[in-house]
Amino acid sequence: MTSFLKKRFLVEPTNSGLYCSLGGFYIDPHRSVDKAVITHGHTDHARPNMKSYLTSRVGSRIVKERVGKKSKVEDLPYGQKLKIKDVIVSFHPSGHILGSSQVRIEHKGYVSVVTGDYKISKDNSCDSFELVKCHEFISESTFAKPFYRWPNPKEVFSKINSWWLNNTQKDVTSVIFAYALGKSQRVLCGLDSSIGAIGVHASVEKFNNYYREAGRPIPNTIKASINNKHMLVGNGIIIAPSSVRRSNWLNQFAPLSLSFASGWMLDKGNVGRKKVDKGFVLSDHADWSEILRTINYSGASRIGLVHGSTKLLADWLKKNTQLEIYEFRMNNVKRKKCDKRQMSFFKEFI
Repeated sequence: MTSFLKKRFLVEPTNSGLYCSLGGFYIDPHRSVDKAVITHGHTDHARPNMKSYLTSRVGSRIVKERVGKKSKVEDLPYGQKLKIKDVIVSFHPSGHILGSSQVRIEHKGYVSVVTGDYKISKDNSCDSFELVKCHEFISESTFAKPFYRWPNPKEVFSKINSWWLNNTQKDVTSVIFAYALGKSQRVLCGLDSSIGAIGVHASVEKFNNYYREAGRPIPNTIKASINNKHMLVGNGIIIAPSSVRRSNWLNQFAPLSLSFASGWMLDKGNVGRKKVDKGFVLSDHADWSEILRTINYSGASRIGLVHGSTKLLADWLKKNTQLEIYEFRMNNVKRKKCDKRQMSFFKEFI
């Protein structure tokens, strides 16, 4: 380990986000910076007003959609290395959504990995998580509680399709609320299109196009609108963000059976709080056991924890392992200048 790294991480928290001083760049910065390395296109990671961006080639068009198509966005294929000042950077699939990446950073043989958001389970809508060996591992902790252990996704999709089929027999329109980018496309890839027509909100279809162009098996969909409602009412299924929950747009497809697809649905109380008929446990993040397993398999001796239940996970790791554990806090981040797209994201379930 170089003298620089004896007491410091290669990537450290700042008020603007995670920062690599030897490379002069930030990872998913919260504030305007000169160089932003972006893990994926969700609006709490890809923000506008950076001078330059670097992201994965697979996810670059989605990032441009988020930060502005005139923004300077450069990209790298997965696995290709790029020297930035004193470090070597590469992107590796994180399994979260299309184009999502872990960021591998190397300095004189010492390797740090920043996971971004990640999941381990197989998902036809994006590249599968790649385990990257490293010396320090900076992991998200969104669902880092022992309570969170995901069911088999195949069983979840079987339940979704059975629910949809049952609704068609009662002449009820099925609705799944899901975040427009990532979760919606994962749901679409698991639907049985032989049951009926599949309708999508315009915000979902916008991203479907990127998935189809990337070769992902998004089924044929129709725009859920007044012109097509005769194809959906009573036997179709509609995928839409939860922001339309009480809208006239949604009510035109009544009678409705409402559901929500999210890891948070493991807590049955959230079904009632979201006022839906059904909750499907489908997360695009690693659960408790998957986080522990990934930390172990990474080979890292130094662990940084960000986003979510960092304290609980840190306490468990300190008690049960010999690893160096750090909670990365960025307490002074101000979100007053978040645009409307970011605020809508924060109101959604992940």
